[in-house]
Amino acid sequence: MQIEILTPEETLFAGEVTSLKLPGAKGEFQVLNNHAPIISTLTKGTVVCTTKEGEKRFEITSGVAEVMNNKVIVLV
Repeated sequence: MQIEILTPEETLFAGEVTSLKLPGAKGEFQVLNNHAPIISTLTKGTVVCTTKEGEKRFEITSGVAEVMNNKVIVLV
């Protein structure tokens, strides 16, 4: 699935991932390929992207994530 992690100033990450863990407002959740469409607010925590090369981690303080059609956009 494709993911983009964006701030107002820059793109932190854009690419293909096999799974994604997000710190949701009601608890951490994982997104896998073919996940149902959702929009979720995010709280302080770690976004973990699992790629073929390994894990990439990003510390965030808040944000919003949208999952739709195997594409995830994370605004932080």
